[in-house]
Amino acid sequence: MKRSWGPLIVTLLVLVFFYAPLVVLVVNSFNESRFGGTWEGFTWKWYEKLWSADEVWAALVVTLKVAVSATLAATVLGTLAAWVLRSYATRLQGAHHGLVMLPLVVPDLLMGMALLALFVSVGMETGIVTIWIAHVTFCISYVTMVVLGRLRDFDTSLIDAARDLGASPWRVARKVVLPILMPGIIAGALLAFTLSIDDFVITFFVSGPGTTTLPLRIASMMKTSRNLPIINALSSLLLCITFIAVTLSYRLNRPASNS
Repeated sequence: MKRSWGPLIVTLLVLVFFYAPLVVLVVNSFNESRFGGTWEGFTWKWYEKLWSADEVWAALVVTLKVAVSATLAATVLGTLAAWVLRSYATRLQGAHHGLVMLPLVVPDLLMGMALLALFVSVGMETGIVTIWIAHVTFCISYVTMVVLGRLRDFDTSLIDAARDLGASPWRVARKVVLPILMPGIIAGALLAFTLSIDDFVITFFVSGPGTTTLPLRIASMMKTSRNLPIINALSSLLLCITFIAVTLSYRLNRPASNS
């Protein structure tokens, strides 16, 4: 049989299109040249300068506070939402599902403006609390989507069997439901954490004085070209963290799609 090279060529072109900018970014983070482009030699100095950039680490602390707390809240609420959507069938179930998933399709610009308008209308001062609320809002949908995928293959007869054996509702949830759903819950939490630390547009609208997150700090540093190598180094580190989180999320959730 004659082998077709068309799909392979298209795949390679797509991979180059997606990953070439990332490769250039990582390479430039080790480039002696301040402005990139021409390779002038290998160096670690941009990472050393990043290590001493106090404003970056302050922004990282704010980012982690928001990301960790928002991930915990979104994981709990998203898991409960997925369970309700899977377990209770009503005539409005389609509408409920659409409302939960709406933040997935609403543009970030619109979401940020809407949340800012809400906070202003209720007299809430923008700051770390409003950032947290905004992040929980859009992260819930992603957690729900991942856990719901895990629930599609969930055998509810296991719950009935546990109840027949005298297990209490709490024991059923702890011994039967959670162990089965845990890979999907962790995968959803990792995805929510990744999205939270990476968010810029929504955070830009709902942040306040003294609550600069890492994406906002990077955007501020981009205004001067002398910070470009440090940004490359910081972005490379974030890229590694994101890659690890997404890989773990995919591997944890994979059994649900193969079962």
